[in-house]
Amino acid sequence: MTPETPIIQFDQVAKSYNSTINALNNISFSISKGELVFLAGHSGAGKSTILKLIAGIELATTGNIIINGINLAKISQNQRTFIRQHVGIVFQDHKILYDRNVFDNVRLGLDITGLYSKEETIERVTHALNAVGLADKIKSRPQELSGGEQQRLCIARAVVHKPKILLADEPTANLDRENALKILELFKAFHKAGVTIIVSAHDESLLGDYGKRILYLNNGQFRG
Repeated sequence: MTPETPIIQFDQVAKSYNSTINALNNISFSISKGELVFLAGHSGAGKSTILKLIAGIELATTGNIIINGINLAKISQNQRTFIRQHVGIVFQDHKILYDRNVFDNVRLGLDITGLYSKEETIERVTHALNAVGLADKIKSRPQELSGGEQQRLCIARAVVHKPKILLADEPTANLDRENALKILELFKAFHKAGVTIIVSAHDESLLGDYGKRILYLNNGQFRG
């Protein structure tokens, strides 16, 4: 892939639910490899839908979504699952396992794939926790962490397999401004390391210093 080739491309993509709810209305955009892009807009604007479509969790109703040169509409579910291994996702609802400690929360995704040795798993998990500033919390349970630390745990889990694309759905939504800015600094650091990052946010006031590119959504369409 050349630097000019988009790693993510939406071509006239629409997404409807139950034939009555139009989450996205024929949107088109592209994101180049290594870009940091923010999706801004009100709750229900379509931000989460875009992230789910990029990850292959959901399929477009119409239009084409091309990820790293592959049209998601033209491959099988198993192939989409394979592509998802190159995508890290920070979910809005955390999906933290409260019966496991921080280290085991992060390692779970690696264990599920069965692709890594015990030694490589330990190395990757340790590196991910160091990267988000949780190296001293590896034995802590999630309920012992602050809100900001729990979000850092989610980010460590998303990056532990070293994805090419990192998606974050409202990662600052439940944080105070100080912690929200710290989370955005983390994404900025991963961006500098060459990861393509797409972050959704409804608080546009946070994005001024971080968003080299901001896509504004309103009722399933881009504005501005």
